Amino acid sequence: MADWRKKGLMDLKTIEVKASKDYQVLIGEKLLEKSGEYILTRMGKPCTAILVSDDQVHKIYAEKVKASLAKAGFKVEEFVFPHGEQSKNLATVEKLWRYMAQKEITRSDIIVALGGGVTGDLSGFAAANYLRGISFVQIPTSLLAMGDASVGGKTAVDLPEGKNLVGAFWQPELVLCDYRTLATLPQEYVIDGMAEVIKYGFISDNELLETLRVDTNTKIEEIIARAIYDKKVLVEADERDRGSRQLLNLGHTLGHAIEKCSQFSLSHGQAVAIGMILVTKAAVKRCLCPKDVLTELLYLLTKYGLPTETAFTADEIKNAALNDKKRMGQKLTIVLPQSLGKSVLYPIAVEELEEFIKDGLDYAENN
Repeated sequence: MADWRKKGLMDLKTIEVKASKDYQVLIGEKLLEKSGEYILTRMGKPCTAILVSDDQVHKIYAEKVKASLAKAGFKVEEFVFPHGEQSKNLATVEKLWRYMAQKEITRSDIIVALGGGVTGDLSGFAAANYLRGISFVQIPTSLLAMGDASVGGKTAVDLPEGKNLVGAFWQPELVLCDYRTLATLPQEYVIDGMAEVIKYGFISDNELLETLRVDTNTKIEEIIARAIYDKKVLVEADERDRGSRQLLNLGHTLGHAIEKCSQFSLSHGQAVAIGMILVTKAAVKRCLCPKDVLTELLYLLTKYGLPTETAFTADEIKNAALNDKKRMGQKLTIVLPQSLGKSVLYPIAVEELEEFIKDGLDYAENN
Protein backbone atom coordinates (compact mmCIF):
# COMPACT_ATOMS: atom_id res chain seq x y z
CA MET A 1 0.00 0.00 0.00
CA ALA A 2 1.16 3.52 -0.70
CA ASP A 3 2.71 5.75 1.94
CA TRP A 4 1.17 8.70 3.75
CA ARG A 5 2.73 12.03 2.90
CA LYS A 6 2.39 15.45 4.49
CA LYS A 7 1.52 18.33 2.14
CA GLY A 8 0.89 21.50 4.11
CA LEU A 9 -2.23 20.95 6.18
CA MET A 10 -3.27 17.88 4.21
CA ASP A 11 -2.72 14.20 4.77
CA LEU A 12 -2.31 12.63 1.35
CA LYS A 13 -2.26 9.02 0.37
CA THR A 14 -0.28 8.72 -2.86
CA ILE A 15 -0.49 5.71 -5.14
CA GLU A 16 1.96 5.42 -8.01
CA VAL A 17 0.68 3.83 -11.21
CA LYS A 18 3.38 2.57 -13.58
CA ALA A 19 1.97 2.09 -17.07
CA SER A 20 2.74 3.39 -20.57
CA LYS A 21 2.61 6.73 -18.78
CA ASP A 22 3.49 6.79 -15.08
CA TYR A 23 1.32 8.96 -12.84
CA GLN A 24 0.17 9.51 -9.29
CA VAL A 25 -3.24 9.12 -7.69
CA LEU A 26 -3.61 11.48 -4.72
CA ILE A 27 -6.30 10.78 -2.12
CA GLY A 28 -7.08 13.32 0.57
CA GLU A 29 -8.88 16.53 1.53
CA LYS A 30 -8.84 20.02 -0.02
CA LEU A 31 -7.51 18.71 -3.31
CA LEU A 32 -10.01 20.78 -5.28
CA GLU A 33 -8.60 23.96 -3.77
CA LYS A 34 -5.04 22.80 -4.47
CA SER A 35 -5.72 21.24 -7.87
CA GLY A 36 -4.01 24.03 -9.81
CA GLU A 37 -0.77 23.57 -7.86
CA TYR A 38 -0.68 19.82 -8.41
CA ILE A 39 -1.53 20.08 -12.10
CA LEU A 40 1.09 22.80 -12.60
CA THR A 41 3.72 20.62 -10.92
CA ARG A 42 2.84 17.76 -13.26
CA MET A 43 2.65 19.89 -16.44
CA GLY A 44 5.72 21.99 -15.72
CA LYS A 45 4.23 25.29 -16.89
CA PRO A 46 0.78 26.88 -17.25
CA CYS A 47 -1.25 26.32 -20.40
CA THR A 48 -4.90 26.41 -21.43
CA ALA A 49 -7.05 24.03 -19.39
CA ILE A 50 -10.42 22.85 -20.71
CA LEU A 51 -12.48 22.16 -17.58
CA VAL A 52 -15.08 19.52 -18.48
CA SER A 53 -18.01 18.77 -16.16
CA ASP A 54 -21.69 17.93 -16.32
CA ASP A 55 -24.33 20.50 -15.40
CA GLN A 56 -24.82 19.13 -11.88
CA VAL A 57 -21.16 18.88 -10.85
CA HIS A 58 -20.40 22.23 -12.48
CA LYS A 59 -22.80 24.04 -10.13
CA ILE A 60 -21.14 22.60 -7.03
CA TYR A 61 -17.40 22.32 -7.72
CA ALA A 62 -16.37 24.08 -10.92
CA GLU A 63 -15.66 27.46 -9.31
CA LYS A 64 -13.22 25.96 -6.79
CA VAL A 65 -11.23 24.17 -9.46
CA LYS A 66 -11.42 27.07 -11.88
CA ALA A 67 -10.11 29.47 -9.23
CA SER A 68 -7.28 27.11 -8.30
CA LEU A 69 -6.26 26.65 -11.93
CA ALA A 70 -6.36 30.40 -12.59
CA LYS A 71 -4.30 31.09 -9.47
CA ALA A 72 -1.66 28.65 -10.76
CA GLY A 73 -1.51 30.56 -14.04
CA PHE A 74 -3.73 28.43 -16.28
CA LYS A 75 -6.12 29.97 -18.78
CA VAL A 76 -9.40 28.19 -18.07
CA GLU A 77 -12.11 27.40 -20.61
CA GLU A 78 -15.22 25.48 -19.54
CA PHE A 79 -17.26 22.82 -21.34
CA VAL A 80 -20.50 21.77 -19.62
CA PHE A 81 -22.79 18.98 -20.85
CA PRO A 82 -26.11 17.48 -19.61
CA HIS A 83 -25.56 14.93 -16.85
CA GLY A 84 -26.25 11.24 -17.27
CA GLU A 85 -25.21 8.20 -19.29
CA GLN A 86 -27.27 9.50 -22.21
CA SER A 87 -24.56 12.13 -22.81
CA LYS A 88 -21.75 9.59 -23.06
CA ASN A 89 -21.80 9.45 -26.84
CA LEU A 90 -20.02 10.62 -29.96
CA ALA A 91 -22.30 13.64 -30.30
CA THR A 92 -21.14 15.05 -26.96
CA VAL A 93 -17.50 14.32 -27.75
CA GLU A 94 -17.82 15.99 -31.14
CA LYS A 95 -19.18 19.12 -29.44
CA LEU A 96 -16.19 19.03 -27.08
CA TRP A 97 -13.73 18.59 -29.95
CA ARG A 98 -15.26 21.48 -31.88
CA TYR A 99 -15.22 23.67 -28.78
CA MET A 100 -11.54 22.85 -28.32
CA ALA A 101 -10.84 23.70 -31.96
CA GLN A 102 -12.65 27.03 -31.59
CA LYS A 103 -10.50 27.78 -28.53
CA GLU A 104 -7.37 26.86 -30.53
CA ILE A 105 -6.30 24.12 -28.14
CA THR A 106 -2.85 22.72 -28.92
CA ARG A 107 -0.90 19.63 -27.90
CA SER A 108 0.65 21.56 -25.01
CA ASP A 109 -2.79 22.19 -23.46
CA ILE A 110 -4.84 19.95 -21.17
CA ILE A 111 -8.32 18.66 -20.42
CA VAL A 112 -9.36 18.56 -16.75
CA ALA A 113 -12.21 16.08 -16.19
CA LEU A 114 -14.21 17.10 -13.12
CA GLY A 115 -17.02 14.70 -12.26
CA GLY A 116 -18.11 11.09 -12.28
CA GLY A 117 -17.43 8.17 -14.56
CA VAL A 118 -19.27 9.60 -17.58
CA THR A 119 -17.22 12.81 -17.44
CA GLY A 120 -13.93 10.96 -17.08
CA ASP A 121 -14.73 8.47 -19.84
CA LEU A 122 -15.75 10.99 -22.49
CA SER A 123 -13.05 13.51 -21.51
CA GLY A 124 -10.35 10.86 -21.71
CA PHE A 125 -11.62 9.67 -25.07
CA ALA A 126 -11.68 13.25 -26.35
CA ALA A 127 -8.12 13.78 -25.10
CA ALA A 128 -6.88 10.53 -26.66
CA ASN A 129 -8.05 11.53 -30.12
CA TYR A 130 -7.85 15.31 -30.34
CA LEU A 131 -4.68 16.23 -32.28
CA ARG A 132 -3.86 12.50 -31.96
CA GLY A 133 -3.54 12.89 -28.21
CA ILE A 134 -3.35 15.64 -25.59
CA SER A 135 -2.91 15.46 -21.82
CA PHE A 136 -5.77 15.14 -19.37
CA VAL A 137 -6.25 15.06 -15.61
CA GLN A 138 -8.94 13.19 -13.69
CA ILE A 139 -10.67 14.87 -10.73
CA PRO A 140 -13.35 12.31 -9.84
CA THR A 141 -16.23 13.44 -7.62
CA SER A 142 -18.14 10.16 -7.22
CA LEU A 143 -17.22 6.97 -5.38
CA LEU A 144 -17.56 4.96 -8.58
CA ALA A 145 -15.13 7.26 -10.41
CA MET A 146 -12.65 7.48 -7.52
CA GLY A 147 -12.52 3.77 -6.81
CA ASP A 148 -12.59 2.55 -10.39
CA ALA A 149 -13.20 4.62 -13.52
CA SER A 150 -10.59 7.36 -13.08
CA VAL A 151 -7.61 4.99 -12.88
CA GLY A 152 -6.24 2.68 -15.56
CA GLY A 153 -6.58 4.60 -18.82
CA LYS A 154 -9.74 3.05 -20.25
CA THR A 155 -11.74 5.77 -22.01
CA ALA A 156 -14.86 5.28 -24.11
CA VAL A 157 -18.28 6.38 -25.24
CA ASP A 158 -21.43 4.38 -25.89
CA LEU A 159 -23.20 3.49 -29.12
CA PRO A 160 -26.91 2.61 -29.40
CA GLU A 161 -25.73 -1.00 -29.78
CA GLY A 162 -23.87 -1.11 -26.46
CA LYS A 163 -21.74 0.49 -23.75
CA ASN A 164 -18.14 1.59 -24.23
CA LEU A 165 -17.89 0.23 -27.78
CA VAL A 166 -15.78 3.15 -29.05
CA GLY A 167 -12.78 3.98 -26.91
CA ALA A 168 -9.05 4.15 -26.39
CA PHE A 169 -6.42 3.36 -23.80
CA TRP A 170 -5.16 6.77 -22.67
CA GLN A 171 -3.59 7.26 -19.25
CA PRO A 172 -4.14 10.52 -17.34
CA GLU A 173 -1.34 12.79 -16.18
CA LEU A 174 -2.68 12.83 -12.63
CA VAL A 175 -5.71 11.73 -10.58
CA LEU A 176 -6.93 13.87 -7.66
CA CYS A 177 -9.45 12.17 -5.34
CA ASP A 178 -10.88 14.68 -2.88
CA TYR A 179 -13.16 12.43 -0.88
CA ARG A 180 -14.99 15.40 0.66
CA THR A 181 -17.01 15.54 -2.56
CA LEU A 182 -18.73 12.32 -1.50
CA ALA A 183 -20.46 14.23 1.31
CA THR A 184 -22.51 16.20 -1.23
CA LEU A 185 -23.49 13.18 -3.33
CA PRO A 186 -27.08 11.91 -3.16
CA GLN A 187 -27.08 8.63 -1.27
CA GLU A 188 -28.00 6.65 -4.37
CA TYR A 189 -24.73 7.71 -6.04
CA VAL A 190 -22.70 6.53 -3.05
CA ILE A 191 -24.57 3.23 -3.11
CA ASP A 192 -23.90 2.98 -6.85
CA GLY A 193 -20.16 3.28 -6.28
CA MET A 194 -20.16 0.59 -3.62
CA ALA A 195 -20.86 -2.04 -6.28
CA GLU A 196 -17.44 -1.41 -7.83
CA VAL A 197 -15.76 -1.38 -4.41
CA ILE A 198 -17.37 -4.69 -3.46
CA LYS A 199 -16.23 -6.07 -6.82
CA TYR A 200 -12.58 -5.50 -5.87
CA GLY A 201 -13.00 -7.47 -2.68
CA PHE A 202 -14.26 -10.51 -4.57
CA ILE A 203 -11.60 -10.22 -7.27
CA SER A 204 -8.53 -10.20 -5.06
CA ASP A 205 -8.89 -8.50 -1.67
CA ASN A 206 -10.38 -10.41 1.23
CA GLU A 207 -9.14 -7.73 3.65
CA LEU A 208 -11.30 -5.20 1.80
CA LEU A 209 -14.28 -7.53 2.27
CA GLU A 210 -13.57 -7.58 6.01
CA THR A 211 -13.55 -3.76 6.08
CA LEU A 212 -16.82 -3.63 4.13
CA ARG A 213 -18.53 -5.88 6.68
CA VAL A 214 -18.26 -3.10 9.29
CA ASP A 215 -19.32 0.55 9.18
CA THR A 216 -17.47 2.22 6.31
CA ASN A 217 -18.23 5.87 7.09
CA THR A 218 -15.00 6.40 9.03
CA LYS A 219 -12.93 4.32 6.60
CA ILE A 220 -13.89 5.81 3.25
CA GLU A 221 -10.35 6.95 2.46
CA GLU A 222 -8.98 3.48 3.20
CA ILE A 223 -11.68 1.88 1.04
CA ILE A 224 -10.93 4.18 -1.91
CA ALA A 225 -7.19 3.60 -1.55
CA ARG A 226 -7.54 -0.18 -1.39
CA ALA A 227 -9.76 -0.27 -4.48
CA ILE A 228 -7.33 1.94 -6.42
CA TYR A 229 -4.35 -0.12 -5.29
CA ASP A 230 -6.06 -3.36 -6.31
CA LYS A 231 -6.77 -1.90 -9.74
CA LYS A 232 -3.24 -0.51 -10.09
CA VAL A 233 -1.78 -4.00 -9.63
CA LEU A 234 -3.88 -5.41 -12.47
CA VAL A 235 -3.32 -2.42 -14.76
CA GLU A 236 0.44 -2.61 -14.33
CA ALA A 237 0.41 -6.32 -15.13
CA ASP A 238 -1.88 -6.03 -18.17
CA GLU A 239 -2.47 -2.46 -19.30
CA ARG A 240 -4.13 -3.38 -22.62
CA ASP A 241 -6.71 -5.73 -21.10
CA ARG A 242 -5.60 -8.98 -22.79
CA GLY A 243 -5.15 -11.10 -19.68
CA SER A 244 -5.44 -10.61 -15.91
CA ARG A 245 -6.89 -7.10 -16.17
CA GLN A 246 -10.07 -8.72 -17.49
CA LEU A 247 -10.74 -9.75 -13.88
CA LEU A 248 -11.92 -6.16 -13.39
CA ASN A 249 -14.95 -7.12 -15.48
CA LEU A 250 -16.53 -9.14 -12.66
CA GLY A 251 -20.26 -8.54 -13.06
CA HIS A 252 -19.76 -6.27 -16.07
CA THR A 253 -20.47 -8.52 -19.06
CA LEU A 254 -24.00 -9.26 -17.84
CA GLY A 255 -24.19 -5.94 -15.98
CA HIS A 256 -23.68 -3.89 -19.14
CA ALA A 257 -26.28 -6.04 -20.88
CA ILE A 258 -28.78 -5.45 -18.06
CA GLU A 259 -28.03 -1.72 -18.16
CA LYS A 260 -28.83 -1.73 -21.87
CA CYS A 261 -31.99 -3.81 -21.36
CA SER A 262 -33.22 -1.23 -18.84
CA GLN A 263 -32.51 1.59 -21.33
CA PHE A 264 -30.19 2.93 -18.62
CA SER A 265 -32.96 3.36 -16.07
CA LEU A 266 -30.75 1.13 -13.92
CA SER A 267 -27.51 2.79 -12.89
CA HIS A 268 -24.14 1.24 -13.69
CA GLY A 269 -23.60 0.10 -10.10
CA GLN A 270 -27.06 -1.43 -9.83
CA ALA A 271 -26.57 -3.35 -13.07
CA VAL A 272 -23.09 -4.56 -12.07
CA ALA A 273 -24.47 -5.76 -8.72
CA ILE A 274 -27.09 -7.87 -10.50
CA GLY A 275 -24.45 -9.07 -12.95
CA MET A 276 -22.22 -10.23 -10.09
CA ILE A 277 -25.11 -12.11 -8.51
CA LEU A 278 -26.07 -13.85 -11.76
CA VAL A 279 -22.56 -15.10 -12.55
CA THR A 280 -22.00 -16.21 -8.95
CA LYS A 281 -25.30 -18.10 -8.80
CA ALA A 282 -24.49 -19.78 -12.10
CA ALA A 283 -21.03 -20.68 -10.80
CA VAL A 284 -22.47 -22.16 -7.60
CA LYS A 285 -25.04 -24.16 -9.57
CA ARG A 286 -22.25 -25.51 -11.80
CA CYS A 287 -20.06 -26.35 -8.76
CA LEU A 288 -17.45 -23.81 -9.83
CA CYS A 289 -17.77 -21.73 -6.67
CA PRO A 290 -18.65 -22.54 -3.04
CA LYS A 291 -22.01 -21.32 -1.77
CA ASP A 292 -20.43 -19.25 1.03
CA VAL A 293 -19.12 -16.83 -1.63
CA LEU A 294 -22.66 -16.25 -2.87
CA THR A 295 -23.89 -15.83 0.71
CA GLU A 296 -21.23 -13.17 1.36
CA LEU A 297 -21.94 -11.36 -1.90
CA LEU A 298 -25.69 -11.27 -1.21
CA TYR A 299 -25.02 -9.98 2.30
CA LEU A 300 -22.76 -7.13 1.20
CA LEU A 301 -24.90 -6.03 -1.75
CA THR A 302 -28.00 -6.02 0.46
CA LYS A 303 -26.14 -4.21 3.26
CA TYR A 304 -25.27 -1.37 0.90
CA GLY A 305 -28.70 -1.16 -0.69
CA LEU A 306 -27.87 -2.68 -4.08
CA PRO A 307 -30.28 -4.87 -6.08
CA THR A 308 -29.77 -8.60 -6.45
CA GLU A 309 -32.57 -9.59 -8.86
CA THR A 310 -33.76 -8.75 -12.35
CA ALA A 311 -36.98 -9.28 -14.29
CA PHE A 312 -35.17 -9.52 -17.63
CA THR A 313 -35.07 -12.93 -19.29
CA ALA A 314 -31.99 -14.93 -20.20
CA ASP A 315 -32.73 -14.34 -23.87
CA GLU A 316 -32.95 -10.56 -23.41
CA ILE A 317 -29.71 -10.40 -21.42
CA LYS A 318 -27.90 -12.69 -23.86
CA ASN A 319 -28.91 -10.63 -26.89
CA ALA A 320 -27.80 -7.43 -25.19
CA ALA A 321 -24.46 -9.02 -24.29
CA LEU A 322 -23.54 -10.11 -27.83
CA ASN A 323 -21.96 -6.74 -28.65
CA ASP A 324 -19.85 -6.79 -25.48
CA LYS A 325 -16.42 -5.30 -26.20
CA LYS A 326 -14.75 -8.28 -24.51
CA ARG A 327 -16.13 -10.75 -27.04
CA MET A 328 -13.46 -12.53 -29.09
CA GLY A 329 -15.05 -14.24 -32.10
CA GLN A 330 -17.53 -16.80 -30.79
CA LYS A 331 -16.30 -16.66 -27.19
CA LEU A 332 -16.89 -14.37 -24.24
CA THR A 333 -14.75 -14.30 -21.13
CA ILE A 334 -16.82 -14.09 -17.96
CA VAL A 335 -15.28 -13.48 -14.54
CA LEU A 336 -16.31 -15.94 -11.83
CA PRO A 337 -15.65 -15.71 -8.08
CA GLN A 338 -13.80 -18.84 -7.03
CA SER A 339 -13.41 -18.17 -3.32
CA LEU A 340 -13.56 -15.15 -1.01
CA GLY A 341 -11.01 -12.69 -2.37
CA LYS A 342 -10.27 -14.65 -5.55
CA SER A 343 -11.87 -14.65 -9.00
CA VAL A 344 -10.92 -16.38 -12.26
CA LEU A 345 -11.48 -15.92 -15.99
CA TYR A 346 -14.06 -18.29 -17.49
CA PRO A 347 -14.24 -18.42 -21.31
CA ILE A 348 -17.66 -19.43 -22.59
CA ALA A 349 -18.95 -20.04 -26.10
CA VAL A 350 -21.56 -17.56 -27.30
CA GLU A 351 -24.04 -20.36 -27.96
CA GLU A 352 -23.73 -21.46 -24.31
CA LEU A 353 -24.27 -18.00 -22.85
CA GLU A 354 -28.06 -18.14 -22.61
CA GLU A 355 -27.96 -21.41 -20.68
CA PHE A 356 -25.35 -19.95 -18.33
CA ILE A 357 -27.57 -16.92 -17.67
CA LYS A 358 -30.57 -19.21 -17.09
CA ASP A 359 -28.55 -21.06 -14.45
CA GLY A 360 -28.02 -17.75 -12.68
CA LEU A 361 -31.65 -16.68 -12.95
CA ASP A 362 -33.07 -20.06 -11.93
CA TYR A 363 -30.74 -20.80 -9.02
CA ALA A 364 -32.69 -20.97 -5.76
CA GLU A 365 -30.78 -19.77 -2.70
CA ASN A 366 -32.16 -22.61 -0.60
CA ASN A 367 -30.51 -25.21 -2.87
